[in-house]
Amino acid sequence: MLTTTDPRTGVSAATTLAPTSPETVHEIALRAESAAQELQSRGREFRAQLLDAMAAGVLAARDELVATADAETGLGTARLTGEAGRSAFQFSLFAEAVREGSFVEAAIDHAGDTPLGAAPDVRRMLVSIGPVAVFGSSNFPFAFSVLGGDVASAIAAGSPVVVKAHGSHPLTSKLSYEVLQRAAESVGAPRGTFGIVYGQQAGVSLVQEPAIKAAGFTGSLGAAEALQRAIDQRPDPIPFFGELSSINPLVVSPGAAASRGAAIAEGLFASYTGSAGQLCTKPGIAFVPSGPEGQAVVDALESLTAAAGPQVLLNDRIQTSFGEIADRLVAAGAVVGASGGSPEEGSGFAVSPRLLETTAGTLGAELAEEAFGPLVVVARYDSLDEVREAFGRIPRSLTATLHVEDDEPDVVSSLSSTLEASSGRVVFNGYPTGVRVAWAQQHGGPWPSTNSQHTSVGVTAVRRFLRPLAWQNAPEAALPAELRDGFTGIPRRVDGVLTLPA
Repeated sequence: MLTTTDPRTGVSAATTLAPTSPETVHEIALRAESAAQELQSRGREFRAQLLDAMAAGVLAARDELVATADAETGLGTARLTGEAGRSAFQFSLFAEAVREGSFVEAAIDHAGDTPLGAAPDVRRMLVSIGPVAVFGSSNFPFAFSVLGGDVASAIAAGSPVVVKAHGSHPLTSKLSYEVLQRAAESVGAPRGTFGIVYGQQAGVSLVQEPAIKAAGFTGSLGAAEALQRAIDQRPDPIPFFGELSSINPLVVSPGAAASRGAAIAEGLFASYTGSAGQLCTKPGIAFVPSGPEGQAVVDALESLTAAAGPQVLLNDRIQTSFGEIADRLVAAGAVVGASGGSPEEGSGFAVSPRLLETTAGTLGAELAEEAFGPLVVVARYDSLDEVREAFGRIPRSLTATLHVEDDEPDVVSSLSSTLEASSGRVVFNGYPTGVRVAWAQQHGGPWPSTNSQHTSVGVTAVRRFLRPLAWQNAPEAALPAELRDGFTGIPRRVDGVLTLPA
């Protein structure tokens, strides 16, 4: 049987859950395959109703969800209550997007004479790729797990979902799945719209199931590589959308350090220690100018770090990895600037927040290893050239941040192209932690932060689970409603002209 562990104490308890056998994984995948055609054929309004029911279900069960997740993650009721609300909001936002319909990219080119001669009637739109495997993450038991954005975007696409529950919160995953099942039953969704499997081997088996046509993953680079190897053994490899590893560099300009250094230190400290530093967008490197203004920022950061109490990590693997990476960074030349209070005996998976220091000129990949936990490396620089050169030696990321003053346009022009080339989202005068769920969001970046050009947050995340399909000279009965001549419910491009709903 699987166990659940309270990270605040490190004490484990048995559950009634067992790892899913390969035979059961196969049965679940077949049910998803059976549901796929019906889910797509019922149309966008049905999927929007299902998403609305999912949102309502999360809100109705929020107190129980939060209590269960807090016992398994130690993230606290305030953080988890907000995250559950975020999950409900994601479902509602995707329901709106499904009704609006522009994401299907409907296009019609009627038959007729063209400069190249007579041309056939061609109609095209995006349709479901088929059943999707979703791998829940440890650090977001709701928003990137069973109730997460991957599930929302897959359902919006018309794809049934089979979730692999994360081992750090199996009871939360089970309860979350029950919320989805109740939502599906309330609107009469086809059996197999949702499925769940437990255990590491079940996840490997899942991505090898012929019925599964895509996978979404948030987690470590090593786990992603293991899943990719399993996918590569299929006779028909499928797309694997992974969010993997990110150092999220932050740059403080000389002017920003001089004018608001204390505020930047406070914001940076909150960002790198928020949720015990277990956020994929946590700033892991901070470039701070040399000189007295920059030193004041570092001094403030050191004071805040030294005064901080221990923080609880999600599981023993993360705790062990955090200590090993911190030791490697020090061995590679980073200097310990400050360390927070030491954990007490019996405090579970607690660690001390840490601030390490180096120089931009010596910063390289060995000092830019992602430490999943409350740790930041401060790199002092003498010139912006040193910052640009250092960016060329460190891994690319989900985000890059610049704190700069209005009277420093030269700093912006000097660094903008570097920041844009190294990340998927450039943040100005803020902090990368906290990812808005919106149409314009991009949560993804160059390798190794992700292996995809797509986002995993926001409405356009649905594109991962869609494929283009064209119909040539098709009778009306063969066409989806969105491509029939009389349809006016969504934006479409007809004979090259964008037409809006009537």
